[in-house]
Amino acid sequence: MLPIPASELNGSGTLGPYWTFYHAVVAEQLRRWLPQRPCLLLDLSGGRGRWPAQAAKSGHHVLEVVDFRRTGEPWLRDASNRIGRVRADDLGFLPDACVDAVVAEERVLSLELMAESTMEDVVRVLKPGGRVLASVDSLVLGMAIMAEQNYWAHLCQTSEVMLVPWPDGSITRCFTSAQLRELLTDAGLEVEWVRPRTVLSPSTVDHVLANDSKALNWLVRTELEAHPDDDDTVGIHLVASARRPG
Repeated sequence: MLPIPASELNGSGTLGPYWTFYHAVVAEQLRRWLPQRPCLLLDLSGGRGRWPAQAAKSGHHVLEVVDFRRTGEPWLRDASNRIGRVRADDLGFLPDACVDAVVAEERVLSLELMAESTMEDVVRVLKPGGRVLASVDSLVLGMAIMAEQNYWAHLCQTSEVMLVPWPDGSITRCFTSAQLRELLTDAGLEVEWVRPRTVLSPSTVDHVLANDSKALNWLVRTELEAHPDDDDTVGIHLVASARRPG
């Protein structure tokens, strides 16, 4: 099943080395994915990630959308003034085909149970040829959470939509790789790839870093060169890249 207890999923606890590795993978994956030329990037990660600062540092302009229902959180401002921030519950304030790329990280599509509606809005504001980078909770994660709580009977299944209760009372929508592909293609996107965010286990990462604290970069390269496309038997999150035709 899943080698990470639900109690460790907030990035704290005994798996500190693994989460250091995990966030390094995310940062390198974004660096490789970002357009080479400066562009306007729409970030839907809710103000909880470091993607806007990283993208701005690479020369891009970022519009960061924060859900108005969430409390304000610390914001890492960049000195270049390339980041704008707005609180909204949808993208209705944006015109059609106005952004070059969209990042939907930090489980935003899993927290929005009607992810199809969100993706339709994303495609509307995306320019032809623009790209989307999105991550979701995997079905592996959902099954592990239910197993820890002995909540197998509480799995809600409607037309293959998998809704999983978390210990804090919230609900997450978990995806297989096929379901994530379907979400993107049904919205009108061409999927470039789908893969687990990480396949290296916490025990492997901990063992390597305990023996060589400078091995982090090597571990990240090893992870990103594994290319386990469409493998949804491992990993707590899935990540996908897709493009709007045109």
